Amino acid sequence: MKIVLEDSFTLNQVKNQFHLEFPYLKLEFFSKRHKTFEATKQSLIIKDNIPLKELTAKEGNLEVHKDMTVEELEKSFLVKFGLNVQVFRKSGKSWLETTITDKWTLEKQNTQGEELDVLNQYDE
Repeated sequence: MKIVLEDSFTLNQVKNQFHLEFPYLKLEFFSKRHKTFEATKQSLIIKDNIPLKELTAKEGNLEVHKDMTVEELEKSFLVKFGLNVQVFRKSGKSWLETTITDKWTLEKQNTQGEELDVLNQYDE
């Protein structure tokens, strides 16, 4: 899949492109960078309605595939667009940062989120 980043897009529009492909994962954009296997303070999350042009001067496409690791995806956003991104995985009714599983593929993360979501439905 391609994630398209254009000046006129908001962060929410970028996030939705990713979420359509990986429904049990989501992206959050942060004002500061984090290290691999490290969580980022929630207070640093950038609001969804912010236009990309306020955060980066770069436009373009980002190739994303299911065999890409979380670490690779996050690094791609940083290198290509200068954007600090963190992947979150659905866990029941919560969203967890994928910090200790940054080496997992997006497909594995998404499958894990789906399994936890199904298990949560039986608990209700």
